[in-house]
Amino acid sequence: MLKTLTLTVATAVVLASTAVAAPRVERVTFASHGEQIVGDLYLPEDLDAAKPRPALVVTGAWMTVKEQMPSRYAREMADRGFVALTFDFRGWGESGGARRQYEDPSAKIADIEAAVAYLATRPEIGKDRIGGLGICASSGYMVTAAAKDAAIKSVALVAPWLHDAEVVEQTYGGKDGVDRLEAAGDAAEAAYRSTGNQAFLPAASLTDDRAIMFKVPYYTEADRGMIPAWRNEADPAFWRGWLTFDATQAAPRLHQPFLMVHSEAAAIPQGAHKFYARLTGPKQQLWLDNVTQFDFYDRAAPVKAASDAVAAHFRATLGNAGEAGQ
Repeated sequence: MLKTLTLTVATAVVLASTAVAAPRVERVTFASHGEQIVGDLYLPEDLDAAKPRPALVVTGAWMTVKEQMPSRYAREMADRGFVALTFDFRGWGESGGARRQYEDPSAKIADIEAAVAYLATRPEIGKDRIGGLGICASSGYMVTAAAKDAAIKSVALVAPWLHDAEVVEQTYGGKDGVDRLEAAGDAAEAAYRSTGNQAFLPAASLTDDRAIMFKVPYYTEADRGMIPAWRNEADPAFWRGWLTFDATQAAPRLHQPFLMVHSEAAAIPQGAHKFYARLTGPKQQLWLDNVTQFDFYDRAAPVKAASDAVAAHFRATLGNAGEAGQ
């Protein structure tokens, strides 16, 4: 099924949701490639062990931890009856990994697969009813994992960052801008390999122009993303791996039911359009008017609109919460 909707947030927030009792949160651990992954499992209060629930792996933007936008969406999904797992990727937050604050697409894709495998071991969860919800940069990781892992039965993305080489050049200052970033990343990687030491830059700053994200909201606001659990540093050696990662290559291989929620006012909508056009499976998209990338992370109206649409998608593709599963 192909479906496109464009709504204002004011209209979208009246979409019906099936809210249940507030979720409880269980701290969990599992392994990925020899490292311990630490996560939070959001469980609806009305969970019935005799009726395994559909479950979702929820992942967030680049350089983030589980307590930021993944937590917000996991709670929204648990409020709507789903079991939802957030976790820190290797090298981030509370999870293991010697190399810290290093954005590694291949490692993050593998960690998503490990998270799905962990969910399949839980008695509260229908093993054939596991979906993936990716937000921002992890959308590319989520669709790449789903394209090769049939255990992910359905996919939804919110404000997805989905780039290919063309979009990378459009976003990072053309070929010269990309070359400069790759050269800086290569120099940091060479220094790391020579000394074993990482040289960090600020991940976000309003005043330090060395920051990976300079003059951005959310991460620089104490009442939003600038939380104690988040370490405001990044290893610049990540640049080549990030800039050459092509999320759109997963689109023709992604056969699971798919939903995308985005806005033309958010980040790189051209990449989202390109990805959506390449999909060959059942797909739907919802475009909200005048919602910025960062407002998708935590602002009440966009989050509710996106969460209602995502929950409806997963109910249609994974089954209603509370129904007996496999």
